[in-house]
Amino acid sequence: MAGGTSGSSGQGSGITGINVTPMVDVMLVLLVIFMVTAKLVVAPTTALGVQLPKAASGDAVQVVFSVQLTKDGRRFIDGRVAESDEAIGAQAADALALHPELRAVIQADGDVPHRRVIHVMDLLAQAHVSNIAFAVDAEPDAPPAAPAPPAAAP
Repeated sequence: MAGGTSGSSGQGSGITGINVTPMVDVMLVLLVIFMVTAKLVVAPTTALGVQLPKAASGDAVQVVFSVQLTKDGRRFIDGRVAESDEAIGAQAADALALHPELRAVIQADGDVPHRRVIHVMDLLAQAHVSNIAFAVDAEPDAPPAAPAPPAAAP
């Protein structure tokens, strides 16, 4: 008999309950799969090569002011040779006037003296550029840096 009978009384007792445990297991597995793949499905619109419509209220693109310092003493601003260190400050001030949210990135060779990097930071600060970052290359197979322990109170 389809419902199954318990015992030999011959009367069908019917199904008194449904075991939902297998259904819950399947739903939890599906939920985990959707959560993991959701981040893989979302892609930035710039990677798709679509032509976005123009709008007056759209967000502006972040402008980056790049300063490269080489170990042989040369300096570059956005990939072009800079005549002097003072040109870095002047061009940074001009770029900041055009783009108030300007972000500066210093790409200094590892052999560049520390005082030279600080001098460039000072020039950017004098030009009122407050968002300054340093470009680095990630070491392959390096473990992530551990956070610094909190300072002990005296």
